[in-house]
Order: sequence, then C-alpha cells, then structure tokens
Amino acid sequence: MFDEIAAGYDDNLYHQVVAEKLVTGVADAPQPGLVLDVATGTGAAAFAALQHLGAREVVAIDLSARMIERAKAKAVVQDPSGKITWHVGPAVPAPVPALGTDLVVCSSSLHFLGVEALKDWLRVLRPSGRLAFSIPLAGTFAPSPGFASLVAADIPLPASAEEAAAIALNAGYTDAVAHKLEVSSKAVFLVYASS
Repeated sequence: MFDEIAAGYDDNLYHQVVAEKLVTGVADAPQPGLVLDVATGTGAAAFAALQHLGAREVVAIDLSARMIERAKAKAVVQDPSGKITWHVGPAVPAPVPALGTDLVVCSSSLHFLGVEALKDWLRVLRPSGRLAFSIPLAGTFAPSPGFASLVAADIPLPASAEEAAAIALNAGYTDAVAHKLEVSSKAVFLVYASS
C-alpha cells in the first residue's frame, strides 16, 4: 500500500513539516553520532537530522522499497557525502546494534508500528539516548479504510499531550514531554523522551 503512494508522497508537504518540526525539537541536544529513522518514507526526518542536528551517521529504514527509492533519489542532493544508510525492511528489530544509537526518530508512523517498536528502541538506544516520535490526535485521525486496518491496536491514539507523553512513559522511557502541532488542519503530538 505504501509502495502505491510513494510517487506522490512528497506532493503533500504535511509529512515534511511534521518530520522537520519533530527533528528540530531535539536540536538543543548534543550532536548525535548515530540516528535511527524508523519508517523513513522518502527520508524527510533523515535529511532533517543531517541538516539540523549535524548527525554523523543516519540509518533510515522503511518497509516500502519505492519509498526508499524516492529517498535515495533525493539523497543525491540532500546527502552528497553519503551519511545516510538506507534499508528496506521491517522496523522491528531495527538494523542497528544494541545500545549504539543516540537518537531514534519516528515521524508519522508509530501508530502503525505499535508497542513492539517502542520496546525495540529501548534496546538500541544508548543510556540517556533520545526518542522523538509523532502520533495523531484522537478524534481527528481519519485514515482511509485500507490504512485504518494497519493501525496498531496496542497504542491508543492520545487526546491530550499528557496521554501522548504517557505512551513513552508506559513503555519504559523517562522525561517524556509532548507538544501539539497543527499542520494543514491536521493535529499531531510531537513526543520526546529519554531511554
């Protein structure tokens, strides 16, 4: 299904804006060595990690081969030094070593991945590593029937910033905070936490 929408994915700037805002929300943290971008799509968060955080290395993964093809085409301009490694495959387990990641980013996809992904990110994050994810606001998220069937049942969509932060806290993270972001009449929460 994601392969089918890859060609026009960047036409709507919504995902680009959410990814940029999500990544810039950790710009005050120390420069990350390794960033893991889960469900990268066409690479918006991966490219933002290079541009805004000065990441030394990014591992970006997506289940959709066509999304990764689009990301690689954009990387010719946005990552000419080749700091991003692109992977096609499932998000869990992440293709990085245990305790070796400084920052995990997941823009616009945790609601498809579920609690299993949150647990796996604890495995790969260094002590005091950072997590940044976005999640749609309950009541405003209206996916098509095909996408609705892919939404994970084990993470209820939050109705408040407190509920959004609790997703991270309940999974074993600390220092969780959430902020509401409105983009193109859609609302999401940007959630930040530590391992």
